[in-house]
Amino acid sequence: MPLTAPSDQPMPPEAPRVVPAATIVIFRRSAEAALPELLMVQRSREMRFAGGAAVFPGGRVDPADRELARKIAPEEPEEMTAARIAGIRETLEETGLMIATRRPVSAPEAAAARHMLLETGALAAVLDRFGWELAPQALTLFAHWCPLWDNAFDTRFFVTDLGTGAVDVAVDATENTRLFWTSAAGALEMADRGEIRIIFPTRRNLERLAQFSSFDETLANVAAHPVSRIHPTDERRADGEWIVIPDGHGYPVLCQPKATAWRG
Repeated sequence: MPLTAPSDQPMPPEAPRVVPAATIVIFRRSAEAALPELLMVQRSREMRFAGGAAVFPGGRVDPADRELARKIAPEEPEEMTAARIAGIRETLEETGLMIATRRPVSAPEAAAARHMLLETGALAAVLDRFGWELAPQALTLFAHWCPLWDNAFDTRFFVTDLGTGAVDVAVDATENTRLFWTSAAGALEMADRGEIRIIFPTRRNLERLAQFSSFDETLANVAAHPVSRIHPTDERRADGEWIVIPDGHGYPVLCQPKATAWRG
C-alpha cells in the first residue's frame, strides 16, 4: 500500500500522522529590481518549528479553514481549498496583505481586517464584515512537500503575483520579527553570507524559483512538472549522510549533505 496520495487528497490512514499546512510565495515586480521579488518573513527564535528561519508566509490548516472551504467551494477537493484558505489567512495575519480576493483591497481595509482577524481568529467573519469574496484559484499550486514521519508538516506551496505598485506590509511581532522583499537569488546569497538561515525545503524552492525571470516563467515550469508530494529521504553515501529528493519535480538541486542541512 503506498504511503502517499494525490496532492488534492489527505495522506492515507496507514501513512504517518502529518499536519496539513500551506505556504504562499508572493511575487511582486519592482522598478528598481530586474528580477521579481518574493516576500519572506523571519520567524521568531522562540518558535518551536524553524525558530529564527527566513520562510515564506504560511502555517497549518485550521478546522475553520475546512469549514469555509466546504462553504465557498463545495465542488472542489476540500484538502486543496482549505490549504489555499489557510495560506490566505496566515498571510493576512503575518504580513497584513489580503491576497486572492475578487476585488482589490486597500491598505487601510487590509489593516483593519488584520486587526479583526488577530482578535477573532475567524477569516469567515472578516470576509462578511468587509464584503470580500475569495478567489482561491488565484493561488497556483507550485509544490507539495511532506516528510514521512509523525507530526511532520504536509505543506502545499502556492504562488501568486501582486504585480506592480506599492505594497504595505507590517510584521506581526509575535511569530515573526522581520519582513523583507528579495529575489530568490538574493535570498540564497543572503543565506550563503550568513545573514539569514533557511531550512532544507526553503533552500530547494528558492533554487528552483531562482531559475525564472518572471512569474509567467514560474507558471510555465509548474505546467511542465505536475505537482505531487515530495518525500525527502536520508541516503548514506561514501562521503556521509545526504538528504535527497526525487528528480522530475523541477528542482535543479536534489540533495544536500545532512551535516549542512537545517530541517527546522
